[in-house]
Amino acid sequence: MMSKLIPIIYMIGVFLLVLPAFIKTNQNLKTFLTNLSIWVAIVLTLLTAYYLFKIVF
Repeated sequence: MMSKLIPIIYMIGVFLLVLPAFIKTNQNLKTFLTNLSIWVAIVLTLLTAYYLFKIVF
């Protein structure tokens, strides 16, 4: 249980640290959607790497 909880806490912490600057720099919709897609790709990559690492080891 604890090994699954710690990465989630770190992801939420990073999200909370980045969120104010993210909102400030995304005033128009096009910039917001571009940055949001980049963040979604980053999160999906990290989650995929985490699960692959978990399966291998």
